[in-house]
Amino acid sequence: MEKNKRQIPVWVWINLVAALFSVSLYVFFASRLQTIGFPLDDAWIHQTYARNLADLGEWSFVPGVTSAGSTSPLWTFLLALVHIVSQNIPFILTYLLGAFAFWGLACLAELIFRQWINWNKTKIPIAGMMMAAEWHLVWAGASGMETLLMAVVVLAVFYFLRTITLRGSILAGLVIGIGVWVRPDALTLLGPLVFVLVFQKSDWKQSVKTLRYSLAALSIPLGVYLLFNFWLSGHIWPNTFYAKQAEYAALQEIPLLTRYFQILSLPMVGVGVLLLPGFIYKAIQAVRRRNYYWMAGILWWLGYSLVYALQLPVTYQHGRYLIPAMPVYFLIGLIGSLEWLNIELPAVGLRWAINRVWAGASMIILAVFLIIGGQTYAKDVAIINTEMVAAANWLKDNTSETDLIAVHDIGAVGYFSQRRIIDLAGLVSPEIIPIIRDESQLAAYLDQQGADYLMTFPEWYPELTDDLQAVYVSDGGFSLEAGGENMSIYRWKLK
Repeated sequence: MEKNKRQIPVWVWINLVAALFSVSLYVFFASRLQTIGFPLDDAWIHQTYARNLADLGEWSFVPGVTSAGSTSPLWTFLLALVHIVSQNIPFILTYLLGAFAFWGLACLAELIFRQWINWNKTKIPIAGMMMAAEWHLVWAGASGMETLLMAVVVLAVFYFLRTITLRGSILAGLVIGIGVWVRPDALTLLGPLVFVLVFQKSDWKQSVKTLRYSLAALSIPLGVYLLFNFWLSGHIWPNTFYAKQAEYAALQEIPLLTRYFQILSLPMVGVGVLLLPGFIYKAIQAVRRRNYYWMAGILWWLGYSLVYALQLPVTYQHGRYLIPAMPVYFLIGLIGSLEWLNIELPAVGLRWAINRVWAGASMIILAVFLIIGGQTYAKDVAIINTEMVAAANWLKDNTSETDLIAVHDIGAVGYFSQRRIIDLAGLVSPEIIPIIRDESQLAAYLDQQGADYLMTFPEWYPELTDDLQAVYVSDGGFSLEAGGENMSIYRWKLK
């Protein structure tokens, strides 16, 4: 009996197989269309920081120049270990990191699911399998980014908060503090922590005591993180925190409700639309029954989305900034749907029929969007490879090591060309942030710094590129098919 209790449940291994299969499937799609790679140039930023940390022992994007351009130091540390093990471009090990994060996410979702739904008699991980087949999450798992590691942090906090114990609360606080090293967004999880501790406990003094211990556990990794950034840049947050908001400030002119609706609708592309009635049902029941745990999860999802609608209302790249929060929506929607289907429907026959129809529709949508998402992922990877990576390799072969390159998407350029750069997005050139959208001031800055080349998509900087002659234009067709442009490199000054 004791031996059986210590056995790892079968569903844990099913989740592992599902996560590995999903990530491998998307990598296979990319290899069939063009070649493997990453669907975001930002993934190459992490790779560049990781390589420099592994090879040079310094936190830099440009060797010898310390900078705070990595949003996720913990992810960079993990990738640095990958670079120590792998001497070549570390694609496979990076994909494995994403798959293992995916596995952790699926297992945490299943643990929370089984806490609230009587599902312990079966070996099939319903919540875990749904997560492992949801296309947004698979895309993120194969992206080379920290996205799913952040999602693990989110679900880990809610897992520890499911029972209001001193140990669970301390662990939740500690995970939030560590989570800030994954993404600064983890600090928003303070909201659910405080909400649950204040409202769930009847003993006010005990709540204050527990909260004090939780905040103490949080403050240690958080304090080190803030000092780390201050040491790098003189600011307590990474450069990305300021640069992204400055770059997309113009989007805040869109009415707030429109921005908020656009953000909230992102997980509806796929099975999320079937989970919406269950999410609404669970929200109503949580309020009626004063279930502060689920109220905390629902309010956090709505609040997290609102923060992005207010500060960074971008929906491109399939909602990449919201993906870490999507598992909370999916999990609440799944539990709410099953509770409604099995409790609220009075007739047994009707309940059986609707259950089967709903389950069948969910599996079909998951499968269809898994394939559609894989094809989309492959196109995203192909665009990065044929535009950013191709241009970076041209710079490596056709410029000298002393040349200074002004570039907006710095990831592939940093990794492949290893040239000196001016980062027009402000991630590793924070002095750009105040003038990030002012092309006349940018031109003056490039002149002042003695830039040799400018690499960009022409429409991004029409004034900067107006009178310049391109020395390189990529011949990639994937960007054009997606309605974009070809990457161009211009001579900024004559030698």
